[in-house]
Amino acid sequence: MDLGFLPRLPIELSHAALFGALVVFGLAAGEALRRYAALPRITGYALAGAAVGPQGLALITDDMLFELRLLIDLAVGLIVFELGFRLDLKWLRANRWLLVTAVAEALFSFGAIFGALLLFDFRPVLAAMAAAIGTATSPAIVMLVVHDLRAQGQVTERLLLFTAVNSVFAYVLLTLLLPFLHIEHQASWAQAVLHPLYLLWGSLVAGWLACIVMLRLAAWLGKSEERQFVLMVGMVVVGVGVAHALKLSVSLTLITLGVLARNLDRGYAVLPVHFGHGSQLFFVILFVLVGASLEFSAFTVAAAAPVAAFIVLRFLGKGLALLSFGPLSGLRPGGAGLLAVALLPLSGSAVVMVRDTISLYPSFGRELAAVVLSAVVILELIGPLAAQFALRRAREAHPDG
Repeated sequence: MDLGFLPRLPIELSHAALFGALVVFGLAAGEALRRYAALPRITGYALAGAAVGPQGLALITDDMLFELRLLIDLAVGLIVFELGFRLDLKWLRANRWLLVTAVAEALFSFGAIFGALLLFDFRPVLAAMAAAIGTATSPAIVMLVVHDLRAQGQVTERLLLFTAVNSVFAYVLLTLLLPFLHIEHQASWAQAVLHPLYLLWGSLVAGWLACIVMLRLAAWLGKSEERQFVLMVGMVVVGVGVAHALKLSVSLTLITLGVLARNLDRGYAVLPVHFGHGSQLFFVILFVLVGASLEFSAFTVAAAAPVAAFIVLRFLGKGLALLSFGPLSGLRPGGAGLLAVALLPLSGSAVVMVRDTISLYPSFGRELAAVVLSAVVILELIGPLAAQFALRRAREAHPDG
């Protein structure tokens, strides 16, 4: 009997089937943690990814993570675009102390981390790049926790604003530090100067051009939610593709697109951003893959003290700035402390930043990874809990409606 129509044993699942199963597994893990442990869904997504990643059951390999880099960038692009679209520059112009507080929060955390790492004998360039990465709060964690809790209020709005500002601060500062990294590794002066200029201005110009196209198309399409949803997603995908093709910063390109789309839209052609169920899909995908990317092997006894200092002083730097300048911007009493706790999540983009550095200079990248990736592992797991706690204590969470 000819049974050639049957699949061969053992059955080999395609990457598509395996990836779909992992998304469902991550979704179930996140919902289970929320229902039975009152923990944020995002923690379940990350734990599910860690369980099946290279450091766990190895169902997701390093090669698969590399192949899925574009999908991670698409998810990050949607999130930072939405975050950038929430940044209303009119608010900052009306309340100048708000901008001072936002910039101080990023500067104080950078200075605290940089000083601490110098005390641990880190080279200045290495300490500065680690501190620059450490200034950024995770847009994805903040956005997902806010969405899950349906949070609204003074602390929530400042949390979103400061996350946008410190993310831009981190991306720009890292770019400005690239010349010192190139010089340390004896690169040519042309590369040391032109590479960061190309990255910074290229990303800003790409975001601006995408914004001009989107505003004109939005005005032509009219105020239809369905058509504008497709337009926004399409422009984000185009932005990610262009950034990849031109070797620009995906995050800086997309957050530029979001900020300009909000603040250059004089005729209010673009409807408020709301990606709905689609954004939830990308949240699950992103954090399952980020969880799979966590490198628990980065933990070493030698790195324990610098990592602890990195985390503690990052929090203290943000807290000191908020306590010093927050009241001047109208932040209510007690809000500064809760806001500092809510800003605790470290951006998952740190993993991408470290891997990009490894691709440029492997030995330097591994030194950077020793402290940064250990901090990412810790803050990726406790950060969502901190943000959820802060928004609940601020009484701005309305998860049931």
